[in-house]
Amino acid sequence: MTTAATPETAPATTPAGQGVGPLLRAWREQRRVSQLELALRADSSARHISFIETGRSRPSEEMVLRLAEHLDVPVRERNSLLLAAGYAPHYPETPLDDPALDALREGIERLIQGYEPYPALVVDATYDVVAANRGIAMLLDGIPEHLLQPPLNAMRLTLHPEGLAPRIRNLRAWRGHLLHQMERQIALQRSAPLRKLYEEVAAYPVPDSAVDDEPAEPAPHFALPMRIDHEGRTLSFISSISTFNTPMDVTVAELAIETFLPADPATVKYLRSLLP
Repeated sequence: MTTAATPETAPATTPAGQGVGPLLRAWREQRRVSQLELALRADSSARHISFIETGRSRPSEEMVLRLAEHLDVPVRERNSLLLAAGYAPHYPETPLDDPALDALREGIERLIQGYEPYPALVVDATYDVVAANRGIAMLLDGIPEHLLQPPLNAMRLTLHPEGLAPRIRNLRAWRGHLLHQMERQIALQRSAPLRKLYEEVAAYPVPDSAVDDEPAEPAPHFALPMRIDHEGRTLSFISSISTFNTPMDVTVAELAIETFLPADPATVKYLRSLLP
């Protein structure tokens, strides 16, 4: 950015023609919400929720969207719920290179370039990199060409034994953090590609030499740092991830901006001298 336990799965894909009821019930059970609690949140009744889940009542389009919102269903899956209920998708999925998203792309580029000399990148729902600044390019210097072929994948680049993994001084702790992050996402989303990626990177071998080294004078941290070697120095970063508020497009909903804040003065000084 030890072998992880298999993450809790989101509701499995409902067979074609089964309807919206079982899908909603699966999301409700996965969220551990009772019919009564969901009814209170959605200004409905437990009886009506039960009828929807068993197929005795067909929910309105508004009700499907309301229930999906209160169950924190991802935007992509809200469209699936609407289709299962017999309605058209509500949220568009605009390609990132579409002219309609010009302002978004330009804003993202300005944001991550303005963060230089510190590293920043933007990834999609399966951690494919859609934008990155010079700070990221610096960290990837020396990575084998086969890992740099598009689409670049942040998890693969970080955890692959030929990627950044051998350079990360606290690899076991950072690897555990990344895998746990993916587990949480898999528990919230129904994404076969994300699960496939998880299974791939979780199977990467961890070198026997990987020991979570601590600096001679460890600095206090408010979050787990990534400590990575670069040209004879050890740089230390704290990672922060941002998403868009109330997205109305599937593509935008699945974008995440990750920034790496220097965790010690030595890292700040070195990056400012390298990328003035």
